[in-house]
Amino acid sequence: MRAPSDTVLTQGSLFYVLSATAVTAIGGFLFGYDTAVINGANTYLTAFMHLNPAQEGMAGASAILGCIPGAMVAGFLSDRFGRKRLLFVCALLYAVSGLLSAVPRTFEEFLAARFLSGLGIGASSMICPVYIAEISPEKWRGRLGSLFQLGIVIGIFLTLFINKTIQGLGNDAWNTTTGWRWMLGLEAVPAAVFIALLFTVPESPRWLTQRGRDGEALLILEKVGGVAHAARELAAIRAVAMEEEGRFRELFTRAYFRPLLIAVLIMALSQLCGINAVIYYSTKIFAAAGAGKNAAFTSSVWMGLINLLFTFVAIALVDRAGRRPLLLVGTVVQTLALGLVGWMFHTQRSGLPLLLGVVVYTAAFAMAMGPISWILCSEIFPNKVRGRAMSLATFVIWSSCYIVAQTFPMLNDSPAVGPAMTFWIYGAISLLSFVFALTLVPETKGRTLEEIEIAWKHR
Repeated sequence: MRAPSDTVLTQGSLFYVLSATAVTAIGGFLFGYDTAVINGANTYLTAFMHLNPAQEGMAGASAILGCIPGAMVAGFLSDRFGRKRLLFVCALLYAVSGLLSAVPRTFEEFLAARFLSGLGIGASSMICPVYIAEISPEKWRGRLGSLFQLGIVIGIFLTLFINKTIQGLGNDAWNTTTGWRWMLGLEAVPAAVFIALLFTVPESPRWLTQRGRDGEALLILEKVGGVAHAARELAAIRAVAMEEEGRFRELFTRAYFRPLLIAVLIMALSQLCGINAVIYYSTKIFAAAGAGKNAAFTSSVWMGLINLLFTFVAIALVDRAGRRPLLLVGTVVQTLALGLVGWMFHTQRSGLPLLLGVVVYTAAFAMAMGPISWILCSEIFPNKVRGRAMSLATFVIWSSCYIVAQTFPMLNDSPAVGPAMTFWIYGAISLLSFVFALTLVPETKGRTLEEIEIAWKHR
Protein backbone atom coordinates (compact mmCIF):
# COMPACT_ATOMS: atom_id res chain seq x y z
CA MET A 1 0.00 0.00 0.00
CA ARG A 2 1.31 3.48 -0.92
CA ALA A 3 1.76 5.95 1.92
CA PRO A 4 -0.46 9.05 1.87
CA SER A 5 2.52 11.31 1.13
CA ASP A 6 3.46 9.10 -1.83
CA THR A 7 -0.10 9.31 -3.11
CA VAL A 8 0.11 13.09 -3.05
CA LEU A 9 3.41 13.00 -4.95
CA THR A 10 1.99 10.60 -7.53
CA GLN A 11 -1.42 12.20 -8.08
CA GLY A 12 -1.04 15.70 -6.77
CA SER A 13 -3.37 17.44 -4.35
CA LEU A 14 -6.45 19.37 -5.38
CA PHE A 15 -6.64 20.66 -1.81
CA TYR A 16 -3.14 22.13 -2.11
CA VAL A 17 -4.01 24.01 -5.30
CA LEU A 18 -7.46 25.02 -4.07
CA SER A 19 -6.12 26.40 -0.79
CA ALA A 20 -3.45 28.46 -2.57
CA THR A 21 -5.92 29.88 -5.09
CA ALA A 22 -8.58 30.47 -2.42
CA VAL A 23 -6.12 32.55 -0.40
CA THR A 24 -5.26 34.51 -3.53
CA ALA A 25 -8.97 35.05 -4.18
CA ILE A 26 -9.13 37.02 -0.91
CA GLY A 27 -7.42 39.70 -2.98
CA GLY A 28 -10.55 39.64 -5.13
CA PHE A 29 -12.73 39.92 -2.01
CA LEU A 30 -10.82 43.01 -0.89
CA PHE A 31 -11.13 44.37 -4.42
CA GLY A 32 -14.92 43.94 -4.24
CA TYR A 33 -15.18 45.31 -0.71
CA ASP A 34 -13.18 48.40 -1.55
CA THR A 35 -15.11 48.98 -4.77
CA ALA A 36 -18.52 48.84 -3.08
CA VAL A 37 -17.89 50.32 0.37
CA ILE A 38 -17.57 53.90 -0.82
CA ASN A 39 -21.19 53.83 -2.04
CA GLY A 40 -22.45 53.38 1.50
CA ALA A 41 -19.99 55.80 3.06
CA ASN A 42 -20.07 58.59 0.48
CA THR A 43 -23.35 60.23 1.56
CA TYR A 44 -22.25 60.59 5.18
CA LEU A 45 -18.67 61.54 4.27
CA THR A 46 -20.05 64.31 2.05
CA ALA A 47 -22.19 65.65 4.87
CA PHE A 48 -19.36 65.43 7.44
CA MET A 49 -16.77 67.19 5.29
CA HIS A 50 -19.25 69.53 3.56
CA LEU A 51 -18.14 68.43 0.11
CA ASN A 52 -19.38 70.06 -3.06
CA PRO A 53 -20.49 67.87 -6.02
CA ALA A 54 -17.05 67.97 -7.63
CA GLN A 55 -15.38 66.88 -4.38
CA GLU A 56 -17.97 64.14 -3.91
CA GLY A 57 -17.07 62.82 -7.34
CA MET A 58 -13.38 62.95 -6.41
CA ALA A 59 -14.10 60.95 -3.25
CA GLY A 60 -15.80 58.22 -5.27
CA ALA A 61 -13.18 58.13 -8.03
CA SER A 62 -10.03 58.52 -5.92
CA ALA A 63 -9.51 54.76 -5.53
CA ILE A 64 -10.00 54.19 -9.27
CA LEU A 65 -7.32 56.80 -9.97
CA GLY A 66 -4.95 54.76 -7.80
CA CYS A 67 -5.84 51.56 -9.67
CA ILE A 68 -4.29 52.80 -12.91
CA PRO A 69 -0.69 53.34 -11.71
CA GLY A 70 -1.03 50.33 -9.39
CA ALA A 71 -1.79 48.10 -12.34
CA MET A 72 0.95 49.60 -14.49
CA VAL A 73 3.83 49.06 -12.04
CA ALA A 74 2.68 45.70 -10.68
CA GLY A 75 3.65 43.76 -13.79
CA PHE A 76 7.25 44.92 -13.76
CA LEU A 77 7.55 44.44 -10.00
CA SER A 78 5.97 40.97 -10.00
CA ASP A 79 8.23 39.86 -12.86
CA ARG A 80 11.25 41.15 -10.96
CA PHE A 81 10.46 40.24 -7.34
CA GLY A 82 7.84 37.49 -7.61
CA ARG A 83 4.05 37.19 -7.46
CA LYS A 84 3.88 36.31 -3.76
CA ARG A 85 5.91 39.29 -2.56
CA LEU A 86 3.69 41.68 -4.50
CA LEU A 87 0.60 40.07 -2.99
CA PHE A 88 2.02 40.91 0.45
CA VAL A 89 2.45 44.52 -0.66
CA CYS A 90 -1.15 44.64 -1.91
CA ALA A 91 -2.46 43.26 1.38
CA LEU A 92 -0.50 45.87 3.33
CA LEU A 93 -1.86 48.64 1.10
CA TYR A 94 -5.43 47.46 1.77
CA ALA A 95 -4.85 47.35 5.52
CA VAL A 96 -3.13 50.74 5.76
CA SER A 97 -5.69 52.37 3.50
CA GLY A 98 -8.61 50.99 5.52
CA LEU A 99 -7.19 52.41 8.75
CA LEU A 100 -6.22 55.78 7.26
CA SER A 101 -9.57 56.16 5.47
CA ALA A 102 -11.34 55.83 8.81
CA VAL A 103 -9.42 58.63 10.57
CA PRO A 104 -8.77 61.46 8.09
CA ARG A 105 -8.53 64.98 9.48
CA THR A 106 -8.89 66.64 6.08
CA PHE A 107 -10.38 65.82 2.70
CA GLU A 108 -6.88 65.67 1.22
CA GLU A 109 -5.88 63.00 3.75
CA PHE A 110 -8.96 60.99 2.81
CA LEU A 111 -8.10 61.18 -0.90
CA ALA A 112 -4.52 60.05 -0.18
CA ALA A 113 -5.78 57.07 1.85
CA ARG A 114 -8.19 56.02 -0.89
CA PHE A 115 -5.45 56.43 -3.50
CA LEU A 116 -3.36 53.90 -1.53
CA SER A 117 -6.30 51.52 -1.64
CA GLY A 118 -6.49 52.03 -5.40
CA LEU A 119 -2.84 51.07 -5.75
CA GLY A 120 -3.65 47.82 -3.96
CA ILE A 121 -6.73 47.15 -6.11
CA GLY A 122 -4.88 47.85 -9.35
CA ALA A 123 -1.90 45.69 -8.42
CA SER A 124 -3.91 42.77 -7.00
CA SER A 125 -6.29 42.75 -9.97
CA MET A 126 -3.23 42.15 -12.13
CA ILE A 127 -1.29 39.72 -9.91
CA CYS A 128 -4.06 37.46 -8.54
CA PRO A 129 -5.32 36.14 -11.93
CA VAL A 130 -1.74 35.63 -13.13
CA TYR A 131 -0.74 33.74 -9.97
CA ILE A 132 -3.81 31.48 -10.17
CA ALA A 133 -3.19 30.73 -13.86
CA GLU A 134 0.46 29.92 -13.23
CA ILE A 135 -0.11 27.48 -10.37
CA SER A 136 -3.24 25.72 -11.67
CA PRO A 137 -3.20 22.53 -13.78
CA GLU A 138 -4.78 23.09 -17.19
CA LYS A 139 -7.83 20.91 -16.42
CA TRP A 140 -8.75 23.09 -13.41
CA ARG A 141 -7.39 26.45 -14.52
CA GLY A 142 -10.68 27.97 -15.69
CA ARG A 143 -12.61 27.02 -12.57
CA LEU A 144 -9.83 28.09 -10.24
CA GLY A 145 -9.35 31.31 -12.21
CA SER A 146 -13.05 32.06 -11.69
CA LEU A 147 -12.42 32.15 -7.93
CA PHE A 148 -10.91 35.61 -8.32
CA GLN A 149 -14.14 36.93 -9.85
CA LEU A 150 -16.09 35.04 -7.18
CA GLY A 151 -14.07 36.85 -4.51
CA ILE A 152 -14.94 40.19 -6.13
CA VAL A 153 -18.69 39.56 -6.25
CA ILE A 154 -18.75 38.15 -2.70
CA GLY A 155 -16.96 41.29 -1.55
CA ILE A 156 -19.47 43.52 -3.34
CA PHE A 157 -22.47 41.52 -2.09
CA LEU A 158 -21.40 41.34 1.56
CA THR A 159 -20.51 45.03 1.62
CA LEU A 160 -24.16 45.89 0.91
CA PHE A 161 -25.09 44.22 4.19
CA ILE A 162 -22.08 45.51 6.11
CA ASN A 163 -22.99 49.08 5.15
CA LYS A 164 -26.65 48.49 5.97
CA THR A 165 -25.80 46.95 9.36
CA ILE A 166 -23.52 49.83 10.33
CA GLN A 167 -26.13 52.37 9.20
CA GLY A 168 -28.62 50.67 11.51
CA LEU A 169 -26.40 51.13 14.57
CA GLY A 170 -27.27 54.82 14.86
CA ASN A 171 -29.18 57.72 13.42
CA ASP A 172 -28.08 59.98 10.56
CA ALA A 173 -26.09 62.20 12.92
CA TRP A 174 -24.10 59.22 14.24
CA ASN A 175 -23.50 57.89 10.74
CA THR A 176 -22.32 61.33 9.63
CA THR A 177 -19.72 61.55 12.38
CA THR A 178 -18.85 57.88 12.97
CA GLY A 179 -20.67 55.31 10.83
CA TRP A 180 -18.80 55.94 7.58
CA ARG A 181 -15.50 55.54 9.45
CA TRP A 182 -16.44 52.01 10.51
CA MET A 183 -17.53 51.11 6.97
CA LEU A 184 -14.13 52.06 5.57
CA GLY A 185 -12.02 50.96 8.53
CA LEU A 186 -13.37 47.39 8.68
CA GLU A 187 -11.47 46.65 5.48
CA ALA A 188 -8.36 46.26 7.65
CA VAL A 189 -9.81 43.03 9.13
CA PRO A 190 -9.92 40.91 5.93
CA ALA A 191 -6.66 42.57 4.87
CA ALA A 192 -4.98 41.30 8.06
CA VAL A 193 -6.38 37.80 7.40
CA PHE A 194 -5.00 38.00 3.85
CA ILE A 195 -1.54 38.90 5.16
CA ALA A 196 -1.54 35.98 7.61
CA LEU A 197 -2.71 33.41 5.05
CA LEU A 198 -0.23 34.52 2.39
CA PHE A 199 2.54 32.93 4.49
CA THR A 200 0.97 29.54 3.65
CA VAL A 201 0.96 29.85 -0.17
CA PRO A 202 3.87 28.95 -2.46
CA GLU A 203 5.51 31.17 -5.06
CA SER A 204 4.50 30.73 -8.70
CA PRO A 205 6.44 27.73 -10.11
CA ARG A 206 6.70 29.43 -13.50
CA TRP A 207 8.26 32.53 -11.96
CA LEU A 208 10.69 30.34 -10.01
CA THR A 209 11.73 28.53 -13.18
CA GLN A 210 12.18 31.83 -14.98
CA ARG A 211 14.59 32.75 -12.18
CA GLY A 212 16.53 29.49 -12.41
CA ARG A 213 15.10 28.04 -9.19
CA ASP A 214 14.02 24.76 -10.79
CA GLY A 215 14.29 22.67 -7.62
CA GLU A 216 11.77 24.82 -5.77
CA ALA A 217 9.48 24.90 -8.80
CA LEU A 218 9.59 21.10 -9.11
CA LEU A 219 8.56 20.57 -5.47
CA ILE A 220 5.55 22.86 -5.92
CA LEU A 221 4.53 21.23 -9.20
CA GLU A 222 4.71 17.78 -7.56
CA LYS A 223 2.30 18.95 -4.86
CA VAL A 224 0.04 20.43 -7.54
CA GLY A 225 -0.20 17.47 -9.91
CA GLY A 226 2.13 14.65 -8.91
CA VAL A 227 5.54 13.48 -10.10
CA ALA A 228 4.61 12.84 -13.74
CA HIS A 229 2.78 16.15 -14.01
CA ALA A 230 5.71 17.99 -12.42
CA ALA A 231 8.29 16.50 -14.77
CA ARG A 232 6.15 17.22 -17.83
CA GLU A 233 5.31 20.77 -16.74
CA LEU A 234 8.87 21.65 -15.78
CA ALA A 235 10.16 20.40 -19.13
CA ALA A 236 7.54 22.49 -20.96
CA ILE A 237 8.27 25.57 -18.85
CA ARG A 238 12.01 25.20 -19.44
CA ALA A 239 11.43 24.89 -23.19
CA VAL A 240 9.85 28.33 -23.35
CA ALA A 241 11.77 29.93 -20.48
CA MET A 242 15.20 30.06 -22.13
CA GLU A 243 14.60 33.60 -23.35
CA GLU A 244 15.55 36.59 -21.22
CA GLU A 245 12.95 38.47 -19.19
CA GLY A 246 10.73 40.38 -21.60
CA ARG A 247 10.65 44.15 -21.85
CA PHE A 248 7.51 46.25 -22.00
CA ARG A 249 8.19 47.48 -25.54
CA GLU A 250 8.23 43.87 -26.77
CA LEU A 251 4.47 43.73 -26.25
CA PHE A 252 4.05 46.03 -29.24
CA THR A 253 6.02 43.85 -31.66
CA ARG A 254 4.40 41.69 -34.31
CA ALA A 255 4.94 38.51 -32.25
CA TYR A 256 2.51 39.65 -29.56
CA PHE A 257 0.08 41.72 -31.64
CA ARG A 258 -2.83 39.24 -31.63
CA PRO A 259 -2.82 38.33 -27.91
CA LEU A 260 -2.33 42.01 -27.01
CA LEU A 261 -5.26 43.02 -29.23
CA ILE A 262 -7.47 40.35 -27.65
CA ALA A 263 -6.50 41.39 -24.12
CA VAL A 264 -7.07 45.10 -24.72
CA LEU A 265 -10.42 44.57 -26.43
CA ILE A 266 -11.87 42.10 -23.93
CA MET A 267 -10.85 44.27 -20.98
CA ALA A 268 -12.24 47.45 -22.54
CA LEU A 269 -15.48 45.83 -23.73
CA SER A 270 -16.06 44.17 -20.34
CA GLN A 271 -16.35 47.64 -18.80
CA LEU A 272 -17.75 49.76 -21.63
CA CYS A 273 -20.82 47.49 -21.75
CA GLY A 274 -21.86 49.30 -18.56
CA ILE A 275 -21.59 46.74 -15.78
CA ASN A 276 -20.11 49.16 -13.27
CA ALA A 277 -22.73 51.77 -14.11
CA VAL A 278 -25.19 49.17 -12.82
CA ILE A 279 -23.01 48.13 -9.84
CA TYR A 280 -22.24 51.70 -8.74
CA TYR A 281 -25.59 53.32 -9.49
CA SER A 282 -28.16 50.52 -9.24
CA THR A 283 -30.12 52.23 -6.46
CA LYS A 284 -30.22 55.45 -8.49
CA ILE A 285 -31.33 53.52 -11.61
CA PHE A 286 -34.22 51.81 -9.83
CA ALA A 287 -35.20 55.03 -8.06
CA ALA A 288 -35.23 56.90 -11.39
CA ALA A 289 -37.59 54.23 -12.71
CA GLY A 290 -40.06 55.05 -9.94
CA ALA A 291 -39.08 52.68 -7.13
CA GLY A 292 -39.06 54.01 -3.58
CA LYS A 293 -35.85 54.21 -1.56
CA ASN A 294 -36.35 50.87 0.22
CA ALA A 295 -37.53 49.13 -2.95
CA ALA A 296 -34.55 50.47 -4.86
CA PHE A 297 -32.15 49.12 -2.22
CA THR A 298 -33.95 45.76 -2.18
CA SER A 299 -33.66 45.57 -5.97
CA SER A 300 -29.93 46.27 -5.68
CA VAL A 301 -29.58 43.41 -3.19
CA TRP A 302 -31.33 41.04 -5.59
CA MET A 303 -28.99 42.17 -8.34
CA GLY A 304 -25.99 41.51 -6.10
CA LEU A 305 -27.30 38.05 -5.22
CA ILE A 306 -27.77 37.12 -8.89
CA ASN A 307 -24.26 38.42 -9.63
CA LEU A 308 -22.94 36.03 -6.98
CA LEU A 309 -25.00 32.99 -8.01
CA PHE A 310 -24.17 33.21 -11.71
CA THR A 311 -20.48 33.44 -10.96
CA PHE A 312 -20.90 29.86 -9.71
CA VAL A 313 -22.40 29.02 -13.11
CA ALA A 314 -19.17 30.27 -14.69
CA ILE A 315 -17.10 28.16 -12.29
CA ALA A 316 -19.13 25.07 -13.21
CA LEU A 317 -19.00 25.55 -16.98
CA VAL A 318 -15.80 27.37 -17.93
CA ASP A 319 -13.65 24.20 -18.09
CA ARG A 320 -16.46 22.09 -19.56
CA ALA A 321 -18.14 24.31 -22.15
CA GLY A 322 -15.04 26.43 -22.70
CA ARG A 323 -14.30 30.15 -22.62
CA ARG A 324 -15.49 30.98 -26.11
CA PRO A 325 -19.00 29.40 -25.99
CA LEU A 326 -19.71 31.09 -22.66
CA LEU A 327 -18.66 34.43 -24.11
CA LEU A 328 -20.88 33.98 -27.14
CA VAL A 329 -23.96 33.05 -25.11
CA GLY A 330 -23.31 35.68 -22.43
CA THR A 331 -22.83 38.60 -24.82
CA VAL A 332 -26.00 37.73 -26.78
CA VAL A 333 -28.05 37.67 -23.57
CA GLN A 334 -26.41 40.93 -22.43
CA THR A 335 -27.39 42.62 -25.70
CA LEU A 336 -31.03 41.51 -25.47
CA ALA A 337 -31.35 42.41 -21.77
CA LEU A 338 -29.87 45.89 -22.23
CA GLY A 339 -32.15 46.47 -25.20
CA LEU A 340 -35.11 45.57 -22.97
CA VAL A 341 -33.96 47.88 -20.17
CA GLY A 342 -33.56 50.75 -22.64
CA TRP A 343 -37.04 50.07 -24.04
CA MET A 344 -38.51 50.09 -20.50
CA PHE A 345 -37.04 53.52 -19.86
CA HIS A 346 -38.11 54.74 -23.32
CA THR A 347 -41.73 53.75 -22.66
CA GLN A 348 -41.53 54.98 -19.05
CA ARG A 349 -42.31 51.59 -17.58
CA SER A 350 -40.86 50.24 -14.35
CA GLY A 351 -41.52 47.55 -11.77
CA LEU A 352 -40.72 43.86 -12.10
CA PRO A 353 -39.92 43.84 -15.87
CA LEU A 354 -37.22 46.51 -15.39
CA LEU A 355 -35.74 44.60 -12.44
CA LEU A 356 -35.75 41.41 -14.51
CA GLY A 357 -33.97 43.15 -17.40
CA VAL A 358 -31.19 44.41 -15.13
CA VAL A 359 -30.95 41.07 -13.32
CA VAL A 360 -30.71 39.08 -16.58
CA TYR A 361 -27.99 41.44 -17.84
CA THR A 362 -26.08 41.05 -14.56
CA ALA A 363 -26.43 37.26 -14.70
CA ALA A 364 -25.14 37.11 -18.28
CA PHE A 365 -22.14 39.25 -17.39
CA ALA A 366 -21.40 37.24 -14.24
CA MET A 367 -21.25 33.93 -16.10
CA ALA A 368 -19.19 35.15 -19.07
CA MET A 369 -17.51 38.54 -19.55
CA GLY A 370 -16.91 39.05 -15.83
CA PRO A 371 -14.69 36.05 -15.03
CA ILE A 372 -13.51 35.14 -18.54
CA SER A 373 -11.89 38.52 -19.23
CA TRP A 374 -9.55 37.93 -16.26
CA ILE A 375 -9.00 34.25 -17.06
CA LEU A 376 -8.25 34.76 -20.74
CA CYS A 377 -5.82 37.63 -20.21
CA SER A 378 -3.88 35.59 -17.65
CA GLU A 379 -3.60 32.67 -20.10
CA ILE A 380 -2.75 34.04 -23.54
CA PHE A 381 0.63 35.72 -22.95
CA PRO A 382 4.05 34.03 -22.91
CA ASN A 383 5.66 33.55 -19.53
CA LYS A 384 8.45 36.07 -20.04
CA VAL A 385 6.04 38.99 -20.63
CA ARG A 386 2.96 37.78 -18.75
CA GLY A 387 3.35 40.19 -15.84
CA ARG A 388 3.90 43.25 -18.03
CA ALA A 389 1.14 42.23 -20.44
CA MET A 390 -1.32 41.73 -17.60
CA SER A 391 -0.37 45.16 -16.26
CA LEU A 392 -1.33 46.73 -19.57
CA ALA A 393 -4.58 44.76 -19.72
CA THR A 394 -5.44 45.81 -16.16
CA PHE A 395 -4.60 49.44 -17.00
CA VAL A 396 -7.13 49.21 -19.84
CA ILE A 397 -9.88 47.76 -17.64
CA TRP A 398 -9.45 50.40 -14.93
CA SER A 399 -9.27 53.26 -17.43
CA SER A 400 -12.47 51.95 -19.04
CA CYS A 401 -14.08 51.57 -15.61
CA TYR A 402 -13.23 55.19 -14.81
CA ILE A 403 -14.74 56.36 -18.11
CA VAL A 404 -18.01 54.53 -17.40
CA ALA A 405 -18.18 55.73 -13.77
CA GLN A 406 -17.67 59.34 -14.84
CA THR A 407 -19.90 59.36 -17.93
CA PHE A 408 -22.94 57.41 -16.71
CA PRO A 409 -24.38 60.23 -14.54
CA MET A 410 -23.86 62.72 -17.37
CA LEU A 411 -25.42 60.46 -20.02
CA ASN A 412 -28.25 59.31 -17.77
CA ASP A 413 -29.21 62.86 -16.71
CA SER A 414 -28.70 64.46 -20.12
CA PRO A 415 -31.90 65.60 -21.90
CA ALA A 416 -30.23 64.76 -25.22
CA VAL A 417 -29.35 61.19 -24.21
CA GLY A 418 -31.23 59.98 -21.14
CA PRO A 419 -31.40 56.53 -19.55
CA ALA A 420 -32.97 54.74 -22.53
CA MET A 421 -30.27 55.76 -24.99
CA THR A 422 -27.57 55.13 -22.36
CA PHE A 423 -28.59 51.49 -21.98
CA TRP A 424 -28.94 51.10 -25.74
CA ILE A 425 -25.34 52.31 -26.09
CA TYR A 426 -24.27 49.64 -23.60
CA GLY A 427 -26.32 47.13 -25.58
CA ALA A 428 -24.55 48.10 -28.82
CA ILE A 429 -21.19 47.58 -27.11
CA SER A 430 -22.38 44.16 -25.90
CA LEU A 431 -23.27 43.29 -29.50
CA LEU A 432 -19.78 44.37 -30.53
CA SER A 433 -18.45 42.06 -27.78
CA PHE A 434 -20.30 39.14 -29.39
CA VAL A 435 -18.72 39.90 -32.77
CA PHE A 436 -15.31 40.15 -31.08
CA ALA A 437 -15.74 36.78 -29.34
CA LEU A 438 -16.94 35.16 -32.56
CA THR A 439 -14.09 36.39 -34.74
CA LEU A 440 -11.00 36.85 -32.55
CA VAL A 441 -11.16 34.92 -29.28
CA PRO A 442 -9.37 31.53 -29.29
CA GLU A 443 -10.38 28.58 -27.12
CA THR A 444 -7.87 27.92 -24.33
CA LYS A 445 -9.79 25.21 -22.46
CA GLY A 446 -7.64 22.20 -21.53
CA ARG A 447 -4.37 23.63 -22.86
CA THR A 448 -1.28 24.35 -20.78
CA LEU A 449 0.10 27.88 -20.73
CA GLU A 450 3.11 26.63 -22.68
CA GLU A 451 0.90 25.03 -25.36
CA ILE A 452 -0.93 28.34 -25.75
CA GLU A 453 2.39 30.17 -26.04
CA ILE A 454 3.68 27.77 -28.71
CA ALA A 455 0.40 28.12 -30.64
CA TRP A 456 0.97 31.89 -30.99
CA LYS A 457 4.45 31.24 -32.37
CA HIS A 458 3.07 28.80 -34.95
CA ARG A 459 0.57 31.43 -36.07
